[in-house]
Amino acid sequence: MQATVYKSTGSWYVVKTATGETFQARMKGIFKKNEDITSTNPIAVGDFVEIEPDDSDASAKNAMITGIGERRNYIVRSSPHGKNKKHIVAANLDQAVLVCTIKDPRTSLGFIDRFLVTAAAYHIPVILVFNKKDLYRDKEMEKYEEVAALYSSIGYRVMLVSASTGEGVEEVKEALKDKTTLMSGHSGVGKSSLINDLLPGLDLKTTAVSGWSGKGLHTTTFAEMYDLPDGGQLIDTPGVREFGIVDIPKTELSHYFLEMQPYISECQFNNCLHLNEPGCAVKAAVEAGDIDVDRYVSYAAMLDTIQEEQY
Repeated sequence: MQATVYKSTGSWYVVKTATGETFQARMKGIFKKNEDITSTNPIAVGDFVEIEPDDSDASAKNAMITGIGERRNYIVRSSPHGKNKKHIVAANLDQAVLVCTIKDPRTSLGFIDRFLVTAAAYHIPVILVFNKKDLYRDKEMEKYEEVAALYSSIGYRVMLVSASTGEGVEEVKEALKDKTTLMSGHSGVGKSSLINDLLPGLDLKTTAVSGWSGKGLHTTTFAEMYDLPDGGQLIDTPGVREFGIVDIPKTELSHYFLEMQPYISECQFNNCLHLNEPGCAVKAAVEAGDIDVDRYVSYAAMLDTIQEEQY
């Protein structure tokens, strides 16, 4: 029997069949020992799996996962169990939404860029949704317009919403319709409030921003998928403080900065890192103003964090 993984708690999984039947499923031991699986979690939310229902107690709705379908794509982050390990956040995605804020707390451009690079590496389109519009004054609106212009010019869709007033939420709903969407963001950006707007009656727990640090507090412990009322699925992920670059060699990093792609083949050297090499078309584009200097600084900072052993 085929099913889709809706929730993962690490040892048990909530899976749902095409007919809407839900089972609590365990993973067959063989997957835990599979050396081909290099992530800390061999099964992720969004995976298509084969299950065998436990007929001994039909009312319990238990099942065993006996097979994992081929993934169309997936997105990873550094595992909490070790920086050199990866954790699959979700699989089989049509797109991702990164919820950001200009204030309370401010989402750094470096964090946005790391998320965009990770998504690009796995061929997942991203929509940037800036929340808390109701808190923005002239200074914040000016900053938002600047940031929105930057990412729109690269080719990303950018939206401005207020989960607390509902402004802009309909546009988000339309963008999610009939698609499987991963929603992520720093803790405290109002992701749970936005999801509550998108899924009336769900009533996800929300937590105010921590006053002493300006950072949000975690409210989601495990990734979980929800069926959207108008069609499609939404995958809520735990609030992440950092989104490390995983499994991307230094020589490939620039390929995931979309605005750098047209210039890479024009560099003098095939393995150009776009730092100090002569004949670098990317650096020339930065100097000419065709590539935003802040994005280039973000690229250089990321490059510095990639370990040499990833070559």
